[in-house]
Parts: sequence; C-alpha cells; structure tokens
Amino acid sequence: MGKEPVPPQEKEAGGGILMGRVFGVPVYVAPSWFLVAALITWFFGNQLDRVLPELGIGRYLVSLFFAVAFYASVLVHELAHTFAAIRFDLPVRRIQLQFFGGVSEIEKESQTPGREFVLAGVGPLLSLVLAGVFWLGMLTVEAGTVPGVLLAGLMISNLIVAAFNLLPGLPLDGGRMLRAVVWKLSGSPMTGTVAAAWSGRVLAVAVLVGFPLATHMGNVTDRGSFTGLESLTDALLAAILAAIIWTGAGNSLRMARLRERLPALNARALTRRAVPVTGETPLSEALRRANDSGARALVVVDPDGSPVAVVREAGIAGVPQHRRPWVQVGTLAQDLADGMRLSADLSGEGLLDHLRATPATEYLVVEDTGEIYGVLSTSDVERAFIDAMARPSPSPRPRSSP
Repeated sequence: MGKEPVPPQEKEAGGGILMGRVFGVPVYVAPSWFLVAALITWFFGNQLDRVLPELGIGRYLVSLFFAVAFYASVLVHELAHTFAAIRFDLPVRRIQLQFFGGVSEIEKESQTPGREFVLAGVGPLLSLVLAGVFWLGMLTVEAGTVPGVLLAGLMISNLIVAAFNLLPGLPLDGGRMLRAVVWKLSGSPMTGTVAAAWSGRVLAVAVLVGFPLATHMGNVTDRGSFTGLESLTDALLAAILAAIIWTGAGNSLRMARLRERLPALNARALTRRAVPVTGETPLSEALRRANDSGARALVVVDPDGSPVAVVREAGIAGVPQHRRPWVQVGTLAQDLADGMRLSADLSGEGLLDHLRATPATEYLVVEDTGEIYGVLSTSDVERAFIDAMARPSPSPRPRSSP
C-alpha cells in the first residue's frame, strides 16, 4: 500500500472517492461503481436463491461479498498495468474503478511497440492467472456450498474480464496489443492507432448487434424471447458497451493525432524576445527600449543583472497611456517562482507537462547556460496549439523501433 496515510473520504474532481494508494498511485472508486455493485448484488443474489435457497435473505450479503471480491480482481488487473508502467518509467496519474471495470490513467505513451504490447497484455494475463487460482480453490471445497459458488463465480467472471479485454479493438487491452503489432510491422505508431481504433469501432457495432442475438441463440424462433424484460436488459447492456468502446476508440484516435502534432509546439520558436530592465524603470521607458530593440516582453533584473521577475502582459495593457511614465515596471511584474524558468529546448509533451505543473501566464525562457532567451506567454502556446490541430495530418513516416 501507499507510504503515507490517506483519508478514506478524500475526493478529487471527477475521480470519485480516494480509497488508498498502491505503488504510490491513488486508487479511486467512481460513484457509478456503487450502482454496479448494487446491481451485481441483486442479480447474483437472485441466482443464489436457486442454488442455495436455504440462505434466505442472507444470500444478498453473500452476493455483496462477491461484488466486492470481483472488483478487487479488477483492481488487481489494473495494478498489473500500473506496475508495468512504473517499470517502464511511465507516470500513472491514478487508478479508477468505475461502471464497467477499471482504468489505469497512464499519462505517457510507451516508447516502443514491444513495451506497449507488454503493458497492455499483463492485465488480461493476470486476470487469467486469477481465474486459475479460483479454479484451484474450487477443487478444495465442496460444490454447492457458499465457498464453492463464490469461487466458481469469481473464476468465471475473471475469465470473462480477460476474454473481453483481449478483444482486438481500442480502447481495450487487445486493441492496444493490436496497435503494438501494427506499429511494429509498419514502423509508425499512428498507423497502429488508426488500425486499432477502427477495429474498435467495428467491434462496437458487433457488440451492439451480436450480443443480444448471442444471448437468445437458442430461442431464435420464439418471438417472445426478443420482447421480454430480459431482452430489453440485454439490448441496453449491449448499447452501453458499444457506446463505451466506440467513444474510447474515437478518443484514442484523437489523442494520437494530438501527440502527432505536439512537436510543433517548441519553446524556442514561441518565445518572445525580451529586454532586461530594473524594477524602478518607468513603464514608458521600458516599452521604448523594447520597441527600439524589436522586443515584445520585459524581464525585471536585479542590480547584478540576474532575472527576478517577468512583467505581465495583462498588467501592461491595464495601464493607460498617460499613466505609463509614472508606473514602475516592478509593480506589474510577477516574481519568478519555482517552475517559471524553462529551457528554450523544451517542446511537445515536455513543454506541456512543464506548463501544467506550474500554471502561470508568462515564463522566463533561458538557455542551458542560464542566459535569458526571452518570455513565453501561455496565450502564444494556446494559439500555436490550435493552429497545429487545424493543420492536416502529416504523412506518417516509418520509425525504427527496437
């Protein structure tokens, strides 16, 4: 478990209830989990009434235990992904248990197709291992008892989790494995993503149409089997599953296209040239110097010439023209806090990660030698990002991968 205690009711926006930390990664339970747990408790409890009628109302307590144990198995599945990601030096934001299973939010893509394949495959593999463990457990207990029924249910449910996740379409693990294979063969991660995403969309349609038909395969000639409550439930479940797969495939494709364009975001290219001024310099004089040198930003320096603050663009715009000779630039500056200095060589995801870690309106951009290069405005980054996303996708070029 985590190295530090965590309040059990701590919440994160959109994350749900924080239950603890494993490998240093927070584990959240989404509100939708409680709905699914209640449904599992109800349906499994009704099945127990047929197998173990002597349990009476206690069957729902046993069913609730099954629901919790099942999601514990899902958590183990996600922990396999998380452990592999950590071993590959990929940051994991959180694990979330939600409506249909769970998700490990890994913030970066794998560097090679081999790592992508391993990262995707360890989850279903561990679910299969758990199914085997529960099967071995069944051999040690008597069939038709509470332990026997619970172990059988957990074995079957883990087999289903493994089989479902191995289906070859994004966002499922099987889709990521397919992406890795196509990436390896083509040399292009984008080609792999496009193939796996479209496979996911085909899979979504197949689930939408095929799942209700498969559940009534033995009653094809019975029209009533397609109009009852059970049929409506199957159709609703199929629609939800299909929507999740279709949406996840589309999101994977959009994220891949976004990452493809990220190299266009380069700190050096986006940085505004700046002139150094002391904090006591009148704003009008500082702007005159900037105009004479063709600069578009101001950096406040101390008497030794070391940068101490960046003048905010919004602060300059808020000072009327007639007041500028009487306003010192130091009063419009933001002190350089930790993270507000960034390298001129930052680009792509590295640049965005830095800006997300230290939110600000302006940043001091420096060379590796510490020399002032200029000022980067987040508004310039946002415009460049929008322009990059609006441009057509570049033709995929094969990339060699180990």
